Amino acid sequence: MERLSLIGLSKSYGGLPALRDVTLHLAAGRAHALMGENGAGKSTLIKLVAGVVRPDAMTVKRDGEAIAIASPADATRAGFRVIHQELNIVPQLSVAENILLGRPAPRKLGILVDWGRLADRARAALEYLGAGHIDVTVQAGDLPTGDRMLTRIASALVVGDDEAPPCLYVLDEPTAALTAAESDKLFDVIRRLTARGAAVLYVSHRMDEVMRICDEVTVLRDGAQVTTAPIAQTSRRAIIEAMTGHPAGDAVMVRRTPVCDGVTAVAQSVATPRLRDIDFTLQQGEILGIAGLQEAGQTDLLRLFLGLGRVTAGRLQVLDGAGPTDPVQAWARGIAYVPRERRAEGLMLGMAVRSNTLLPHLRDYGLFARKTAEIARTRGLAERVRLRFQGPDQPVGQLSGGNQQKVLFARAVAGRPRLLLLDEPTRGVDVGARAEIHALIHGLSAGGCAVILVSSDLPELLALSDRLLILREGRQSALIDRAGLTAADLLARIYSYPKAA
Repeated sequence: MERLSLIGLSKSYGGLPALRDVTLHLAAGRAHALMGENGAGKSTLIKLVAGVVRPDAMTVKRDGEAIAIASPADATRAGFRVIHQELNIVPQLSVAENILLGRPAPRKLGILVDWGRLADRARAALEYLGAGHIDVTVQAGDLPTGDRMLTRIASALVVGDDEAPPCLYVLDEPTAALTAAESDKLFDVIRRLTARGAAVLYVSHRMDEVMRICDEVTVLRDGAQVTTAPIAQTSRRAIIEAMTGHPAGDAVMVRRTPVCDGVTAVAQSVATPRLRDIDFTLQQGEILGIAGLQEAGQTDLLRLFLGLGRVTAGRLQVLDGAGPTDPVQAWARGIAYVPRERRAEGLMLGMAVRSNTLLPHLRDYGLFARKTAEIARTRGLAERVRLRFQGPDQPVGQLSGGNQQKVLFARAVAGRPRLLLLDEPTRGVDVGARAEIHALIHGLSAGGCAVILVSSDLPELLALSDRLLILREGRQSALIDRAGLTAADLLARIYSYPKAA
């Protein structure tokens, strides 16, 4: 059996170790999970294997023979295919062009691009993935989030005419933007890839997925390798304890509804170009969960309260006034927003943590910058959200995904919000950061801040919400109390069945 060995992987940034002497042995036909809290070194390891970042030390061997990986091109030639966590697509190009990006395009007469063959190769990759519904001729930027991720995954399944079949697939949080049905199709593809003899390195915070599809697991903590074990010889609790370094506790806090008087928002038969029949009253301190199938209007509802929607019928009142007309007005009135796509919608990756955190709140400092005060405030907010970083002037692009998410929460709480809009707030974060984010949400709610929460994680919705508003094709189909509701009950409601079987 072919064996791929990644030996002594090490990398430091500014003298601080991000990865310390990690060794993985990946066997052909096996799926190997890589787990750890945000900042544990998983992303750094992936970047070294992909040739994106130059290591301080790394030896790669296939069946004992050394392979040089100094660039992404080297990694591709070695048979490595890497799907990074973030949705790295070119929105202005077609789906087919994104899938074949970086590969020689098929030609007519050796000169002209053969667009028909290019589209056929893209369709074949999508059909292998079970995503044949995606039109390869449309612009990738027009796709819903889940289909964008499927497009990225499909790109790794394309094998050029002069290329050997890939020997390693690295999947970094591939299901973060997928529905349960889409995830099942991906798992089937992983089984087919391993059956063909490829190794899979699977990075995920979703314990159920790891236990279901992986054969071995390696846990990193603080850049070091803590344990490697067969899945059959470990447990969820043991993995969590290895990740955190302390006994496992409950990952989701139990919701205790605060007693708050007053109304934060009222929607009466509200309609917009994308929503209709929106009708609810949001109390101070209440957490209203929004559930529904993918693209049912969840994000559109949040954007309405952020001032990015247009009411065409009905009445919307927010914080003792009409709904905001733009995000600047919304932030100024105490409405904070954490978007689902942190890198594309929320952060300026090349700028400092301080700049990202305080951007909507610069009016607090008058006409002139006050660096000392900004640094002090950033440090205080970082402590509140338990941000792990080098300092306020560190570029936010250097942080792990979970710590980037905490920067968005630091920005949100900086303005002492009265209404907090959350779109998939724990997507792609580890069990520890997830618990910290839940605790932060509970604390804000206890202080009277109302929360509108969108999440595709049904246990999370049930644990955090007081009530649940269910959307179906942009229309409010139900508004129900959370008490006594199970995940099966909620799923049945989402699919409009009368009750769970």
